[in-house]
Formats: sequence, C-alpha cells, structure tokens
Amino acid sequence: MQDPREPLFTTPSADAAPSVDRSWERRTLEELAFATLHEQKTARRWKTGLRLAWLFLIAVIAWQAFSYNSPSTSPSMPHTAMVAIKGEIGGEGEGSAENVMAAMRSALEDSGSQALVLLINSPGGSPVQAGLINDEIRRLKALHKKPIYAVVEESCASAAYYIAAAADKIFVDKASIVGSIGVLMDGFGFTGLMDKLGVERRLMTAGANKGFLDPFSPQTEAQRKHAQAMLDQIHSQFIQVVRQGRGDRLKETPEMFSGLFWSGQQAVDMGLADALGSLDGVARDVVKAPDVIDYSRHENVAERLAKRFGAAMGEGAVHALRMGSSLR
Repeated sequence: MQDPREPLFTTPSADAAPSVDRSWERRTLEELAFATLHEQKTARRWKTGLRLAWLFLIAVIAWQAFSYNSPSTSPSMPHTAMVAIKGEIGGEGEGSAENVMAAMRSALEDSGSQALVLLINSPGGSPVQAGLINDEIRRLKALHKKPIYAVVEESCASAAYYIAAAADKIFVDKASIVGSIGVLMDGFGFTGLMDKLGVERRLMTAGANKGFLDPFSPQTEAQRKHAQAMLDQIHSQFIQVVRQGRGDRLKETPEMFSGLFWSGQQAVDMGLADALGSLDGVARDVVKAPDVIDYSRHENVAERLAKRFGAAMGEGAVHALRMGSSLR
C-alpha cells in the first residue's frame, strides 16, 4: 500500500522541466518582416511606375505641342491651303467652330497660301456652330482677298451645307450627297405605354412648360406650336444663308428647301453646287497651286491621353468625395 504521507500528485522540479521549442516564434517574426519588406518594395515600384507614366505623358504632350501641324511644304512657297470638316459638326471635337475657324485663320494668314479649300465630308450637326463658321468665312474672304472653295467628298448635308454656302464655289463628286436644307427636333413619347403599364410619372418643375420635352410627359398643343415656330425660324435663317451665298446660281424649286437631298450631279444642275471636282483637281486646275498643305486641327494622341487621365482622376475624386460624404 501507498504510504499516506506521500502526496497523490507530485509537481516536477524546475530542473526536471522539459525544454520548449521556441523556433516557430522566430520563423513567424522572420516571415512577417519579409512580408513587410515585400509590401514596401511593391509600393515603391508602383510609385516609381506612376511617376514614369506621368513623365512619359508630359514628354508626349510637349513633343506633340512642338510638332503640332507642322506643314510638309515650306509656307513661303505658293500652295493651296486645306481645312477638313469631317464628321458631325458640334461644340467639341475637330468639327467645332473653334477648331475650324482657327485653322482657317492660320491658312489664310500664311503668305504662301493662294486659296483655301474646305474639304467637307459631314452629315450635318449644330446650326449654331455652322452659323459661326459661315460668318467667319465671309469675314475672312473680305479681309484676306483670297478665294475660299468647298470640295465635297461623300456628303455635305444640313449644317455642312450651311457652311459650304458661304464659299465662293462648291465642287462635288457626281455621287456626293448634297442638300438636306431643313431643321429637325426629334424625340419619343411614352405616355400611352405608361398608361397601359400603370406607371405614374412624377415630374416636378418650376414653370408650366419647363418639362415639355420630357418623353414621359404629355405634350400640349401650345407646346408643339412653340417648338414648331422655333424650328421654322431657324429654317428661315438657313434658307436666307443659302440664297445669300448662292445668289443667282440657284434654280429654286418647291422641294429645294424641303429637307430633301440630292446627288452631286443633281446639285450642280440645281445650282446648289458649281461643278464636279476633287481636292487635287481644284488645287491644280482652279487655284493653280498643286501643292496642298493641311491646316486642319486634329486631336492628337497626347490630347486623348490627357483627356483619359483627366477623366480617370476626376472620376476618382468624385468617388472619394462621395465616400467621404457617406461616412459623415
């Protein structure tokens, strides 16, 4: 039997305690340290890469600025100046009045330019932008005493013809699309469909007619008449510009100002254009200066990159502001 004086459980002495392996702590600390160093290196690489990207963008912009629209022929030599008007005519882009007018001024101020050719390939666009260009063409003709011709490629319709009407002569291809002397305002109306679906439109305005172009609200007869009167007035201005520019060359018919368009050959027969011709042919046979220099203002790679960077930064700033406001 066990001696009752002996304890049931004994505690081992300090000398007899087993040794504990603490190598895992050292390994964990080393792994944490290496992970921190890796994150710091990655952050430095990203920061360096971003700085290099900005430097590259700045260098491209500077290169484009110094090489912008450099003429291929010496400006002191006689040549035909050309400004292209392509695509939709609007407030922004290459077809804007700001870009086209600046290019025309540069072309006519050059002492070597014998005439200016507007190379047009456009379905139309803003009557305001077209009106600004039309006025500037007439001003520049009187100022510089140099002829300005319009040469049409595929199309010269609506606002594009508004511009061409101010030229001294209009040259077209026999298959070009010319005309469309009219004004439109388009949209949709979904009020009947909403009634069938049981959808209620809740539009609040200050002003009885503030929302009369809203496609989900009914249009009154008074609103329709107001819009029609405005379109008729702009159409009348368009007709006046064409008559002023073309003069006695027009062979007016009831359909001429109805919004219809015609082929280039028909346009010549109607007096909407003067003759068949191309850019090279006009430069060679009409201007007598076969060398053509393009003065058009094109959006270059640097500008597109800058816009994309700016849009990305702006979107990030807006997102940050929204996040900040939602946390308050």
